[in-house]
Amino acid sequence: MSSSNNPIPSGPLARRASRRVLVQHGERKIWVGGDAPVVVQSMTNTDTADAVATAIQIKELARAGSELVRLTVDRPEAAAAVPYIRDQLDKMGVDVPLVGDFHYNGHTLLTDYPECAAALSKYRINPGNVGKGAKRDTQFAQMIEVAARHDKPVRIGVNWGSLDQALLARIMDENAARENPWTAQAVMYEALITSAIENAVRAEELGLARDKIILSCKVSGVQDLIAVYRELAKRCDYPLHLGLTEAGMGSKGIVASTAALSVLLQEGIGDTIRISLTPEPGGDRTKEVVVGQEILQTMGLRKFTPMVIACPGCGRTTSTVFQELADDIQTYLREQMPEWKKTYPGVEAMNVAVMGCIVNGPGESVFVDGEKVATLRGENIVGEFQAIVLDYVQKNYSKA
Repeated sequence: MSSSNNPIPSGPLARRASRRVLVQHGERKIWVGGDAPVVVQSMTNTDTADAVATAIQIKELARAGSELVRLTVDRPEAAAAVPYIRDQLDKMGVDVPLVGDFHYNGHTLLTDYPECAAALSKYRINPGNVGKGAKRDTQFAQMIEVAARHDKPVRIGVNWGSLDQALLARIMDENAARENPWTAQAVMYEALITSAIENAVRAEELGLARDKIILSCKVSGVQDLIAVYRELAKRCDYPLHLGLTEAGMGSKGIVASTAALSVLLQEGIGDTIRISLTPEPGGDRTKEVVVGQEILQTMGLRKFTPMVIACPGCGRTTSTVFQELADDIQTYLREQMPEWKKTYPGVEAMNVAVMGCIVNGPGESVFVDGEKVATLRGENIVGEFQAIVLDYVQKNYSKA
């Protein structure tokens, strides 16, 4: 082995410099970019026109820890429902900022429903879906002008499946004229990046402040996403929204999203994330929030809830007690966090270990800060363990 005076680097790289964008509802302020923490967001899958169902799902997402919640605004009924959704959330004490997702007819909806435009805290515009030909520039301008008038930030969100065809054709023509043409994959990358940056510049020319713009270039391939965002980060200083679009269902979607986002976050790229999981049939929409939080927390970028460390089990563990206990305590901790984070600041940094054999822990012994405090047995082991955890929290984390 060779020695060096330089320590082995540890942890993610420093965040790349980007402008800060404020997304706000009332007194709730969420900063995206700059030195602000990476923001976790999510999206509803209810019919936005069903104001009650949508408000309930937004409340669930917010309680799970989503700091921004996006909802589809796709037709007049949905636009008309947005102010009622906002009002219902306010009455429930849910102050999470709402993001309106617009495609095709956003210029009409934002103009015809000013209450919707005002109730939303941020707009998402896909430049590939704002119109074709001469209408495209006019309709894009209408949306940007509404955002500027209401002082709302905008995410210009390019998607590989809905690229501006005129821009793509232009870049393909430029490529054909090269002495050594790029691959089709490289042309797609360039079209995504060019679309995002050119539309951001156009938005500024139309009067939207530079510190009101966030960019994204969504693709569904892990290596594609990494390549596109590395280049995008080099070529602009707008805050970047990360997410692997159409990530998929279950473990596939979780693994793919984690693989892509972790590489970029480790390199200091990314200011806000969304995990685009397809829910299992009857599954919980909040899963995408939990996965996003766990990516950031396991990387050491943020802390959201006490981490449960648990051994995987092996031939030494014939009982399932520790598996059930680990699952129960993890659920218990996450359920307590909406109240604990208000009452016991710092508790999210606590670690709880549930081990299943003599290699990692003797029997049902409970250790607190290295000292054995109890041995648990019997049918009420879960409740007794939860009581020990609660007692520790109350004694060791000052009340706000």
